[in-house]
Formats: sequence, structure tokens, C-alpha cells
Amino acid sequence: MSARPEHFVVPELCNTTALALLILFSQLLVVILWLSGGDLSWSRFGLMSLFVQWVSLVSAGLLCGLRKPVAKLGLAAGSVLAFVVVMAVTASVGLTAEWVVDRGPGSAARVLGQLVISAIITGLLLRYFYVQQRLRVQEQAELQSRIQALQSRIRPHFLFNSMNIIASLIAVDPDTAESVVEDLSELFRASLNDAGNQVPLEEELDLCERYLRIEGLRLGERLKLDWQIADMNERVLIPLLTLQPLLENAIYHGIQPLAEGGTIRVRVDFDNDRVNVRIVNPLPSPARQAENGNRMALVNIRSRLSVLYGSNAALQARAENGEFVTELTFPKTPEV
Repeated sequence: MSARPEHFVVPELCNTTALALLILFSQLLVVILWLSGGDLSWSRFGLMSLFVQWVSLVSAGLLCGLRKPVAKLGLAAGSVLAFVVVMAVTASVGLTAEWVVDRGPGSAARVLGQLVISAIITGLLLRYFYVQQRLRVQEQAELQSRIQALQSRIRPHFLFNSMNIIASLIAVDPDTAESVVEDLSELFRASLNDAGNQVPLEEELDLCERYLRIEGLRLGERLKLDWQIADMNERVLIPLLTLQPLLENAIYHGIQPLAEGGTIRVRVDFDNDRVNVRIVNPLPSPARQAENGNRMALVNIRSRLSVLYGSNAALQARAENGEFVTELTFPKTPEV
């Protein structure tokens, strides 16, 4: 397989935060250049500020407009294009300033000096942006590898118990044994799917039902379920194996430690463009032990949601009135 070519991605420079930082950085540069010169007059400071801010803001505006075309180019071509844009803006602003102010001979030397300073600073900034881009790519790759490893993991105890259930049912109830095999195969298929893959919410809920059917055969009357699923008028996507690990934790840290078992309540509803999921299970004593057992799965799912939705998704968990409550909210994702 051929290596995918690297691309240079211009950072988003047209939001409020980026523009504020750009203006601040540019003004700090003006102060440094002003103090390093022999003329410390305020008129020189004002002209330098006007020049640098014009170059910075016009360059940022052009690079914002060229962000998508630059991203389609290779690393070298994209970097050169961004560099040429800034140099062209510097030359244009410099020549315009010389024409307007008319400071006499030496215009070419002054414009050349401005280009040299601009080239050095632009080169340093482009190098900084590239290093930041590589760090983000590396972090995403490491997180995806971690997600793949977690997603491919099936509890050995669950697999062992499932095989025991199948073995015990083959002689007395072969139809149920066959059903367990089918459910288990679907869970294996899902665990081997691509990390971060999104599936219809109905498919994820079906996977949860398959998992709970197997656990229901093991726990019997101790496991009770209360499903509250709102009607879905449109196709909603969810990251694969997001809800099943939460239900798995509810079983192992909520139902299994209790001799009398308990009820797991699952509610799914929709609020405008968001999906809300609430899972409630009994919280055995001591509560802290159960909470610690849930923490690892919660951290892993938060990492997956962060990759796909950023800050638009949230996963919260808390002990409440002797129960463990897990609440998940994320935006509806239209099917591509």
C-alpha cells in the first residue's frame, strides 16, 4: 500500500480567538522592531503598527480563503503557496506605503528589508504550524490505536460464561443454544469492526439486546430490564460499541454483586438535534468500589466521543440515591 502523501493544513485564522492572538503577536513584533531602531518617535511606531497589522490581517484573510485549496496540495506545494501569499501581501502593502508616504530615496531597500523580515517570521510560523499539525496527527493516531485495542477487547469472563451457557443448553434447548451462538457472533463481529465506525442507533441497541440476552441466561431472575426508547423519525448514527460497554459495567458493577439482582433502566430520547441516553443501575455497597470499576470504561468512551464530536458530546456518571446514573448526550449525525 502506498504511503498517503502529507498535506499542509493552514490553521483556522478567521475566528475571534485566532484574530485576537494574531493582533497581539503582531503588535508585540512592532514593539520589538521599534525599540531595536534608532528612531523611537511615536509617528514611526504608529506607521510600523499600521504596516504590520495590515500585512497580518490581509494575509490571514487570504489564507482563510485558500485553506481548502492549500489542504489539497502536497506538503511542499502547500507551504510554498502560503509563503508566497504572505510575501505578496508584504510587498503590496510595502509598495503602497512608500507611494502614499513618499519618504524619498531608498524605497527599494526599505521594501526589501520588509520582505526579509517578513520571510523570516513567516518561515518560523509555517514551521511552527507544521510541527503542531504533526503532533495532532500523532496524537490522533495513538488515540485511534488505543480505541481499536479497547474496542477489540471482550471480557474473558463473559466469553467463558457464554461458552458454558452454550454447552449447557445444547442437550436440553438446542434452539436457545443456537440463538446464543448467533448473539455471540454478532458481538465478536462488532468488536472487530473499525475503530470509530458509526452505525445506526437501532443497530447499537440491537447489539445491546443481544448482549443482555446472553447475560440474562446467566443471571436469570436477578436481571430485570426497563427499556424506554423514544420513536426515531430519522436515521441516527452512534459510534459502534458505545452503549454496550456501559451496560456491561451496569451488569458487572451493579447487578452481579447483589444477591437479589436489580433493574437496569435504559432511556433514549431526542431533543432537537441531540441524542440523550440515560442508564441507571443499582449501586451496591461500598459505592466507591463500584464507581472505581466504572471509571475506566467511562474514560475510554469519553476519548472516543472526543475524537468524533469534540466538545459537542458529553458523558457524565454519578451516584444518586443508591443508584449509579450514566448520562450520555451527543449530536445527531446524518448518515453519509
